[in-house]
Amino acid sequence: MGMVSSTVDARGLEKAYRRGDEQVHALRGVSLRLQPGELVALVGPSGSGKSTLLNVLCGWERPDGGTLDWTAELAGSPPDRLPWGRLAIVPQALGLLDDLSVEENILLPARLNGRLAELRPRAEELMSGLGIAHLAARYPGQASLGEQQRCAVSRALLLSPTLLLADEPTAHQDAGWTDAMFTAFRDLLRHGGACLIATHNPETWGYADRVLSMKDGELREGAPDPVH
Repeated sequence: MGMVSSTVDARGLEKAYRRGDEQVHALRGVSLRLQPGELVALVGPSGSGKSTLLNVLCGWERPDGGTLDWTAELAGSPPDRLPWGRLAIVPQALGLLDDLSVEENILLPARLNGRLAELRPRAEELMSGLGIAHLAARYPGQASLGEQQRCAVSRALLLSPTLLLADEPTAHQDAGWTDAMFTAFRDLLRHGGACLIATHNPETWGYADRVLSMKDGELREGAPDPVH
């Protein structure tokens, strides 16, 4: 991987799947560059390729073609082996561990990095800011879906990653908690991180520095054309 001034520079990404006898093109020559301190909204209908793009960027899927270049802080190892302190993701499925408490889920990256005592105050700060401090000792199954989302976001933000990818993180939030979540994202940006947020909710686009639209595996700058 080369080293570039942007956080991530993707060029000409291609990804196709077989669906029976049909070949589905999830990514068609997708190129994007994320700058440090930038929050970008990735919008488009279900099936447009948003989740596939996030999966390729975080290393969960390999592209069929194209290149990925990372900033010097992220370069040197493939995305699927990058530590949470550099790359974090909030998947739609959330990935919370049912047998750990909310606080233990949030602190898991710190435990894996040997920084548990150091980052416990940071976890408490995130839980307070996102309204889940009262759930610290409960299990995820004892929390609402919206609260579980805020737990997953807190976990992703704990180590102040260089790049945060989030797939529909506000899908189950009201306006107040959506605002609180983007406040937390903005705090990350002030530390030089970058955020790519996949969302189908037009009300969240105003939080972004810019909007990228996906349709049928293709990506372009700007909001999607209005449906008449």
